[in-house]
This record gives sequence, C-alpha cells and structure tokens, in this order.
Amino acid sequence: MRELPVAETIRHGVLEIEGLRVRADGGTLLDVPRLVLGGPGPTVILGPNGAGKSLLLRCLHGLIRPDRGAIRQDGVPLDAAIRQRQAMVFQRPVLLRRTVAANLDYVLRRRGLGRGDRRARIGALLAEGGLARKARQSARSLSGGEAQRLAILRALAIEPEVLFLDEPTSALDPAATQAIETLVKRASRRGMRVVMVSHDIGQARRMARDVVLMRAGRVVEHAPAAAFFAAPATLAARQFLTGTLVI
Repeated sequence: MRELPVAETIRHGVLEIEGLRVRADGGTLLDVPRLVLGGPGPTVILGPNGAGKSLLLRCLHGLIRPDRGAIRQDGVPLDAAIRQRQAMVFQRPVLLRRTVAANLDYVLRRRGLGRGDRRARIGALLAEGGLARKARQSARSLSGGEAQRLAILRALAIEPEVLFLDEPTSALDPAATQAIETLVKRASRRGMRVVMVSHDIGQARRMARDVVLMRAGRVVEHAPAAAFFAAPATLAARQFLTGTLVI
C-alpha cells in the first residue's frame, strides 16, 4: 500500500464529555461525569462486552442523543455542523451497490468536489488502501478485509477531523487486521483524531496513545497507553488485563 502525501496537518478534534448519561428501561446504560480525548495518536476504548463502548462512540458522533450531559468538539457543542467534520466506520460496513471507485466518488461528489479533483483523490485513496486493481469491481464482492478497508477509505475521503472506528478488525485474519491498522496509523500521523473501540488488548498495545477502560457504562480508567499496560491504576484494569474482570 502506498501512503497519501501529507497535506495540511489537522490539529483539531478535542472531544469533551460533561455529565453524560444514557438511560433505558429504567436503568443507566452510560454514566460518564467527565472525559477529555485529545492530543496526537489514537485513543482505544477497551472493556468487556456490554461495557458501553459502542454506545459511547455513537454518542460522540451524535447518533444517539443522551438523556443529559454535554459533548463538545474543540469547545463547540456537538451539532450537525460538527458531525460533518467527523466520520464513523462500523464493525459491519454497509457498502453501496456500486463499484469500489464509485463508492468513493459518491462521498466526494456530495462534498462538492469537481470531477477532476474527485478522480485524483479516488486514485490516491485506492493506492493508499491497496485497492487500485479493484477499482471497477463491485464493492459487494470484496472480501471482509477489503470491504472494511474501503469503508475506512470512504471515511478518510472527506478528511475528517475525528475518525470513529467501532471494532474495525473484528473477525478479520491477521493480514487484514494489519492492513487496516496501517491505514489507521497513517491517518493518525497526518493529525487526524482517531477514537477506536476494540476488544483486542494486543491491538490496543500496538495502536493506542491513550486507553479508556469501560465497565458497566462507566469509565474506570483513562491513562496513557504505556502507563495503562505497565502499571494500571485500578483493580478493574488489572483484572481486565489478566482476563479476570467480571462484567
């Protein structure tokens, strides 16, 4: 895969949560008094099943409206304009019934790029993701790893300030996982704020600048990755890393 040229570095995307709460059926699904995500390098959100990781991600992208609390990006409350500066890739991406190149063209055309600019951008993206030879192939015929790469490229096409990834390598083989991690690392090095949910501790070790550990809808630890893995500050983190954390 060939890396896109480094253009203007994005230095935005500081996310702040204050008093966030999501309730359903009389119970609290998410309760985050305060959380600030900023700085270079990916944030990886870890935790057992049902911890609220994906729910938090959807709140940060405005897909779920909390019962109370505030979410801000660069000090501005989350709204439709902010969401236009974000992108999200789901665990099971939905691709358009078009060619690989046309999936990218659709996004770029909606952003108002002219035909020539779209063609150049599509070529660079496909080279970046190792999909240049599949440009005219139906997107629905791609393998799981290729489809996820295309979904990420489609998100990167709009050059978002914040990229949300919800377990992007779940059920993929090691080679496909490595290809996706490479794409994400390159985007992060170009200054994009990356927030990724993962269930894979090894992936978090490889990818994260900082780690958020969640349990039962709450953040139990947020620390630089090196400190989190070398000397976790909470019992829950120590139990999670040793596989003994009870949900």
